[in-house]
Formats: sequence, structure tokens, C-alpha cells
Amino acid sequence: MPKVKAWLKAARLRTLPLSVSGIIVGTALAGLYGASSTVLFILALCTTIGFQITSNFANDYGDGVKGTDNEERLGPQRTLQGGLLSRTELKRGILISSIINLMLVLAVVYYAFGAQQLWYLLLFLVLGVVSIWAAIKYTVGTSAYGYKGFGDIFVFLFFGLLGVLGSMFLYTKSLTLWAVAPAITVGLLSTAVLNLNNLRDCASDKNAGKNTLIVRLGFVNGKRYHYLLLLLSFLSALAFTWGHFDGWRSAIHLLAFVPIFIHFKKVRTTDEPVKLDPELKKVALSTFLWALLFYFAFNNFL
Repeated sequence: MPKVKAWLKAARLRTLPLSVSGIIVGTALAGLYGASSTVLFILALCTTIGFQITSNFANDYGDGVKGTDNEERLGPQRTLQGGLLSRTELKRGILISSIINLMLVLAVVYYAFGAQQLWYLLLFLVLGVVSIWAAIKYTVGTSAYGYKGFGDIFVFLFFGLLGVLGSMFLYTKSLTLWAVAPAITVGLLSTAVLNLNNLRDCASDKNAGKNTLIVRLGFVNGKRYHYLLLLLSFLSALAFTWGHFDGWRSAIHLLAFVPIFIHFKKVRTTDEPVKLDPELKKVALSTFLWALLFYFAFNNFL
């Protein structure tokens, strides 16, 4: 496989729609409250895509070095595992993508706040650096938090709360309590995607010493936890709709939960972890669909 294809495989392009969902929802909220900027939207999208690609490179490297990606793993073969990229190449990719991420963070916060709002600029620079750190430390190093069962918390915080509320704040320079509801929805659905990954890999992760939340809970309780994530995400979206109901358009985003609840039934009737692999794409794309419909429902600039 040519190197370009190997790098595209390591970037895991199928994960990118999920990563931009929070930016889309945050932009919709900004539009609801009267703020809009095409340039800011593009910069924010590029930044979050950069974070996701760095995270994917680091995950490939970290799990490969630790031996977690082995013949027992049920998901797609990773680039280091398959010999498509070396450790040195992946480390170089992580470094280069991190530098690009930092440049994107500088661009987006400077465009949003300028030099006049120094405290906001510094705050978001710190958040950007922390996001890069979190993208790398999920699986890399002896203190990788993904190996200690904290991956779910970080995904909820960074994909949900920071992704939605942070992007909204870039536009509006303010937050509302109502905005927390769709941020929770994105965070919980993103966590559900990670949880499916961990449900699929529960046996191989346990054998490799990767103590994810599912390894701690067990497969059956992990499925119950998954149901809770999906139900709470729907209730959060429903609560926001109730507080902002203004005809059919404000409820159309709830249609995205139809495939999510079909998925709910599939998980409930599945006892073989390998059969959960196709469900990752379904939940990720359903989350992206929900974000797009939410944008249509509440962005006043459409």
C-alpha cells in the first residue's frame, strides 16, 4: 500500500463526521442567539478535524506499541499493527499534526477574540493545548488515561461540552444554560461510539491490560451502560426542543434518533462482540445527521 493510503488509513476518515458534530451544533446555537461567521466556522472545523486525526495517529501508535492491537482484536487492522507505517513514521506524524493543530488553534482564537480580548485568547489557547494533550495521551505513554478507564469522561468533555459550548462561545462570547442540553447530547452519543468500540474489543483489551470502563463493568453491564447513554442523549435533545419549540422545524432533529433506537434494539439482541463492529458507523453517522438536522432546526441564518 502506498504511503499516502497508509496515512489516510491511519487518519481513519470515517471518524471525522463524528468529530465535527459538536462544531456544527455549537454553530447552530450561535445562530439561534444571533451570531454567525463563515470564516470562524471553517477554522473551527479544521481545528477539530486536526485534533481527531492527531488522536487517531496517537491511538494507532499507542495501542500498537503496547501490543493491544494484535490478532485477537476484532476491529479493522491498524497501520502499525499491519506494518504499513513504522513507529518512527507515526511519531513523526503525531508531531507534525500537533504543530498544525497548534497553528489552527492560534488562528481560530485570534480571529474570534483578537488581541483586545486577551483573557479569552489565553483561555482558549490553554484549552487548545489541553485538547492536543488529550488527543495524544489517550493511549500513548505509561499514564495513558484510556488504559485506566477514563476514556469515556474525556470523550464526553471534549466532544460534547467543550466542542459545543466552546465553539458557541467563539461566536457569541457568552453561554446559556439551555446550550448545555445539546452539548450533553453530542457528548453522550460520542461516548456511545467509544463504548461500542470497547464492547467489541472487551476480550482483547482485557488480555492486553487495557482496563477500559467495559473491562471493569463486564460485557452485560456495558450494554446496560450503553442503553443509558442513548436514552439520556435523547432526553437532552428532547428537553432542548421543549424549551425552544416553534413548530415542526424545531423538532425535525429528533428524526435522527430513529436509526439510533433501531441500533438500541440491535445491541440489546447481540451477544457476540464482533457483531457490534458495524454499529460504530451507524451511531457515528446518526450523530452527524442529528447535528445537521439540529443546525437546520435552530440556526436563524438559514
